[in-house]
Amino acid sequence: MHGVLILDKPRGVSSAAAVNKVKKALRASRAGHGGTLDPMATGVLAVCLGAATKIAPYLLADDKEYEAEGMLGFETDTLDATGDVIATREVNVTREALEAAITARRGEQDQMPPMYSALKQQGQRLYRLARVGEVVERAVRRIRIDRLELVDFASPRFTVSIACSKGTYVRSLVADIGADVGAGAHLTALRRTRSGRFSIAQAVSLADVEAGTCDIAAALVAPRDAVDLPCVTVHGDQITTIRNGVQVPLDRMGAEGHERFQLVDDAGRMLAICHAHEGKVIYDRVLAELMTQSVLAMGAAADSDDDNP
Repeated sequence: MHGVLILDKPRGVSSAAAVNKVKKALRASRAGHGGTLDPMATGVLAVCLGAATKIAPYLLADDKEYEAEGMLGFETDTLDATGDVIATREVNVTREALEAAITARRGEQDQMPPMYSALKQQGQRLYRLARVGEVVERAVRRIRIDRLELVDFASPRFTVSIACSKGTYVRSLVADIGADVGAGAHLTALRRTRSGRFSIAQAVSLADVEAGTCDIAAALVAPRDAVDLPCVTVHGDQITTIRNGVQVPLDRMGAEGHERFQLVDDAGRMLAICHAHEGKVIYDRVLAELMTQSVLAMGAAADSDDDNP
């Protein structure tokens, strides 16, 4: 079983725990995920199975879309509903003022990562420092908010729809909006509706996976379709060359004009992710299991030809 399963992660389960549950239910040899969701969040989680675990890092850079609910008037130490309330304020915010603050937050901007995050500072996770009361200087990150729209407002709660670049902390965004209207705010619910090429419409529930009531074969996304990279098809001896890790000129692989690309066989199996360097093919990831399948298929086809001259 090699591919990416788009999971609708339920609330209250960590991404790692959700992946382990899928791995156990499907008896997968290996499993990982491309893009963490906090336990309180729900929605699109790309679970990479088997050989597809090799492509997980290529899913992290994708843009994301969310629906987020915030509550005005309360600030928490974690910036979301899992934390302790550290400040309360009176809420006298009009819809017009909230919409103006939201509009101002669109586009490129600097964002301060929250202390309760998995980022490392001097080798330690920030959330571990935060748990013992330490607050350290953090470097701001450049993020991009492509879409930010007010969906609903029933004070003190508001819901926004977001399309953003990788690395955006939605709870920080909600807290910033609260600060902009002078009331403070924290994130109360978060649902990821898109991650790169994957949408919530493709997702299967964890309950169905564990119960065996969904068609996994139909839901599984092939590695070649999971990454946004051009495909270069290779044949015959070229496959053996890849398997042996031999660097060859781009034109020998038919990969001229590509900076980063994937190599696939005639059946569409992803064999490797590569980049060009000084006119040669450099292998970044080789999917050994799919490579073996391709070589075996070549052998079977050769045997068939021998039997039917």
